[in-house]
Amino acid sequence: MQAGVSDSAATPTRVQKVVLYATAGAVTLAAWLWLIGLSGAPHRAHMAFMSLQPHGATFGEFASAAAMWLAMTAAMMTPTVMDWLLTFAALSRDRGAGRGFGPVAAFGAGYFVVWVGYSLIAAAVQLILAHAGFLEMHGRIAARAGGAILVAAGLIYFTPLNRACLLHCRNPLTFFLARWKDGPRGGFGFGLTHGAYCVGCCWAVMATAFAMGVMNLMWMAFLTLLISVEKLAPHGARIAAVAAGGMTIWGLVLLF
Repeated sequence: MQAGVSDSAATPTRVQKVVLYATAGAVTLAAWLWLIGLSGAPHRAHMAFMSLQPHGATFGEFASAAAMWLAMTAAMMTPTVMDWLLTFAALSRDRGAGRGFGPVAAFGAGYFVVWVGYSLIAAAVQLILAHAGFLEMHGRIAARAGGAILVAAGLIYFTPLNRACLLHCRNPLTFFLARWKDGPRGGFGFGLTHGAYCVGCCWAVMATAFAMGVMNLMWMAFLTLLISVEKLAPHGARIAAVAAGGMTIWGLVLLF
């Protein structure tokens, strides 16, 4: 632990809290509204789901799919990153960085960059599956393949790597105190690191969208609740373990 970072960090200013909560609320609401509008407009969803053209994917199809995945990650992950942003704002103030938003914005930017990368990879996978004929119109894969995805996602939850990522995501103060770096550069690095842990914790669960339907808003709402409980609730890890077990059983039913 670096000297100068107290165990009892200052709280963010009221202005910081208002701005952070307002920004997170606006991002989350905008993402959900865009996805709801997309799901209700078949001609727009057609681009995101990718029509099965023999010539392969176009840039427009890829951009639409990537935007859709990025909106999905924003809708699901923004609520869970708030604890990290508030803790980072508090520690930045405690370290004498003042009441500005530079380091906090840099943290958010680093986190955003990681999820953009995940969205690009997910969109590429979706393109490959769609143009190979494995996806239905609503972005859902065949039942047995979907069952295999659910089983894999459920089992991955119990792996040591996932447990390590989840432990990190539930303990922002411990992480910051052990590795503190001042300024926007430090904030951006923290954002990248936390984003990587967050992807490590959630990528398999989010991939179940291929089993349940990429634009299945009810499943998205369930995953949002599950991820939030897993990372924020006092007994979230146990609750998520029960959900992972149920997901595995459900997948086995579909598979066999």
